[in-house]
Amino acid sequence: MRRKEKEILDREEMESIISKADVCRLGLSVDNIPYIVPLNFGYRDSCLYFHTPKVGKKMDMIKTNSRVCFEMDIDHEVVRAENPCDSSMKFRSVIGYGRASLLDEIEEKRRALDIIVEHYSGQVNEYKEKMVDHLSVIKVQVESMTGKKSGY
Repeated sequence: MRRKEKEILDREEMESIISKADVCRLGLSVDNIPYIVPLNFGYRDSCLYFHTPKVGKKMDMIKTNSRVCFEMDIDHEVVRAENPCDSSMKFRSVIGYGRASLLDEIEEKRRALDIIVEHYSGQVNEYKEKMVDHLSVIKVQVESMTGKKSGY
């Protein structure tokens, strides 16, 4: 990172940002054509989890290329200056890389859904087997990540 004073290297600080984020942007690529999609998510033990329909562009891309990138940010606001060119942004963010896989087993999916629901509500839920069977869960094993902050 060029601006070392903005870099976050502490894993706990990065995981704190992840725990406060509402959206994770998942970056995928096939045939050198990038695609990014904002998703609800859960995070635990260096893994991200996303629920999604069984068919669609994300699923097709992951089956072709499991390498992914992700980004989440919090506390963002414009810091205005008298001269607009001196304005800046206040934010904290995490960007990382990993490998995506699809969870097949009902119990794996239920555990992943618990992680996602807990991220937003602080509690877990019961899921009907038919509902769980009709969706896919993407698991991203995080291989590396870095954080950045400005205005803190």
